[in-house]
Amino acid sequence: MIFSSLRRLALAGIAACALGVATVPVQAQSLSAEQRAAVVELIKETLLKNPELIQEALVELEKRNQVAQVEAQRNALAAEKASLTDPATSVIAGNPQGDVTLVEFMDYNCGFCKRAMEDVRALAKDDPKLKVVIKDFPILGPDSVEASRVAIAVKNQLQGQKYWDFHLKLMATKGRVNGAKAMEIAKEAGADIERVKKEMEAPATRAVIEQTVALGDRLGLTGTPAFIVGDEVVFGAVGQAALKQKIEAVRKCGKATCSG
Repeated sequence: MIFSSLRRLALAGIAACALGVATVPVQAQSLSAEQRAAVVELIKETLLKNPELIQEALVELEKRNQVAQVEAQRNALAAEKASLTDPATSVIAGNPQGDVTLVEFMDYNCGFCKRAMEDVRALAKDDPKLKVVIKDFPILGPDSVEASRVAIAVKNQLQGQKYWDFHLKLMATKGRVNGAKAMEIAKEAGADIERVKKEMEAPATRAVIEQTVALGDRLGLTGTPAFIVGDEVVFGAVGQAALKQKIEAVRKCGKATCSG
């Protein structure tokens, strides 16, 4: 009977250790030093005979972590709803009054962002009820930060389709994009370059980037592009069809993934 109880405690200990649970089973707290040693020995013996238990537990742990991460992101999205579409730190394209919003965190030197550009452009063009929000999230080095600072300064001059055209052309640029390249395209778009040079150095411009990077951190974004659709974060250049499916799901059931 005692041996059976110790084995149950050993199995509980294996599960706790493998799943990263720091607490000791309540029953084990009343064991003698000898009995505790027996439990440890049983754990060791069980794992040596059944090493697959560790793998199974780690798989389960990964599932739990993924569920926890998704839940944490959904809570963060709800808390940051206003920040996600704040016109002071975003570029609004498509229909500003759209019934569904697609938010993209992007970097001008992100190859996957460049690949996703056509998907976003097509969605904005083909879906008259879609609101598109672009957020400068320059995480790929100083060149990216420079390009974003120019883009934010240009936003103060060019509005609507003019800015959208500037953004698309900058995204379509081959090779490394820096401040000089962004300035060149801004000039072609008709921006006042002297004003851009002044405003790209302004504290307000730097604050926009700092706020967006901080927002990305709170949302757990680790790369670009990262899309926000409804209550979900979609990582990577997943393609127009996948984004469209999420958008339609939000229209149908209010969530990016409808159950049932």
